[in-house]
Amino acid sequence: MKIAVAGTGYVGLSNAVILAQHHEVRALDIDAAKVELINAGTSPIVDPELSHFLANNGLNLTATTDAAAAYADAQVVIIATPTDYDTESNFFDTSSVEAVLADVLVHAPEAVIVIKSTIPVGYTARLREQHPGATIIFSPEFLREGRALYDNLHPSRIIVGDTTEHGQLIADLLLEGAHDKDIPVLLTGPTEAEAIKLFANTYLAMRVAYFNELDTYAATRGLDTKQIIEGVGLDPRIGAHYNNPSFGYGGYCLPKDTRQLLANYGDVPQTLITAIVDANTTRMDFIAADILDRHPATVGIYRLIMKAGSDNFRASSIQGVMSRLQARGVEILIYEPTLDSDTFQGARVTRDLDHFTSTADLIIANRRDDHATTFGTKLYSRDLYGRD
Repeated sequence: MKIAVAGTGYVGLSNAVILAQHHEVRALDIDAAKVELINAGTSPIVDPELSHFLANNGLNLTATTDAAAAYADAQVVIIATPTDYDTESNFFDTSSVEAVLADVLVHAPEAVIVIKSTIPVGYTARLREQHPGATIIFSPEFLREGRALYDNLHPSRIIVGDTTEHGQLIADLLLEGAHDKDIPVLLTGPTEAEAIKLFANTYLAMRVAYFNELDTYAATRGLDTKQIIEGVGLDPRIGAHYNNPSFGYGGYCLPKDTRQLLANYGDVPQTLITAIVDANTTRMDFIAADILDRHPATVGIYRLIMKAGSDNFRASSIQGVMSRLQARGVEILIYEPTLDSDTFQGARVTRDLDHFTSTADLIIANRRDDHATTFGTKLYSRDLYGRD
């Protein structure tokens, strides 16, 4: 089968790789440098499984910047382009999805089109109304940054927003590419699949916010956060997972997905979804205030990334803390080896860890790693377990 994948971020590239184990896959991206890396068998993304598979697994995968070449004769097209949250419209910016769809309808009008980008609830139904001759499906992804291919090889579930033979085809392709057996598969309506994605990520954000607020209470009252978390987690209904305090939930998905779900509620009664969105702001306010109480002259930001094993720092919570400190006049020095620029959002950037360590009065890290443990008493982190 000939398959095209538009977008080679975490979602697009990991899907392209699992499908290219058994099918001819052409990956489309506007970034020529990324295309060149993929064709050379090198992952443009920090992800150990992606790096290994691209280099060693003999995939039937070709990347291109030519849309016509990518879509020619494609029987399935997967759209995995970014849909950032637009704060003015209070909805995802789906323009990249629509641009791809327009191209596909020209070059491969008979293809089954699968949207993997995160979209608002009700979006697929609207597209189907606008394009009645097209086959458009939504299938949500549940991937971790830095482990996207692993999560596609070993998925917790496969959900496809289509109950026809087209939905079953897509589910079968994803099952074929996975390495696990007995994976739960759910075929739903398209709007239900969109809701599943947003409610799942909002639940995860709620859990992060809950343990962060537990930590805020403990820190304010002089209590041992770890003891409380471990005692709470002994209840099997709660469990000892996804419970490590942080500066707030962040990364590419949770902040935008929670806000999109809140926008989708509209006039539907709710209080909890609003609270989940607001809790993240409250947490970053607390972290910034706690740091300011230590009266540092220069605060070192140790890594802008949201978590270890990732090279992505879009919407990372440490940036929210940093902006609050800058607003109070605190000098900021960032250690981020993935940045080429010497400045970032008005702050100095260094790639010299020794200079960073000696210059900063206080060093903040959302997540501790082996380097962070060498900062001694300068280190400020709410990370209790040294994991995500």
